[in-house]
Amino acid sequence: MLLRIDTTSEESLFEQVATAVRTAIAQGEARAGDRLPSARELADSLGVNVHTVLHAYQGLREEGLIDLRRGRGAVVTEVGDAIAQLNRDIVELGKRAKALGMSPATVVALVKASL
Repeated sequence: MLLRIDTTSEESLFEQVATAVRTAIAQGEARAGDRLPSARELADSLGVNVHTVLHAYQGLREEGLIDLRRGRGAVVTEVGDAIAQLNRDIVELGKRAKALGMSPATVVALVKASL
């Protein structure tokens, strides 16, 4: 799993880290049971403070995407696999909607109405 951040972005560093992990999970690059890099390892590789990564990991834990365990570190939960499947379903929905000539706004409205 390769994560990147943009130090010139207006988005905070911790949110960029969290978004990158969410994306990796949604795209199936990180699956249930996979261990994420330790906060220190990831911070070193990205050139950020370890607390930045810990903040991102804490938010992901609150979302149910990862589990933080002493000694095991950050581990992707089963919710992550469900999100990856949902992402595949969304891609398929997008393809079907495009084939029908639907606008993105119409698709969004239909999805919102179903929630």
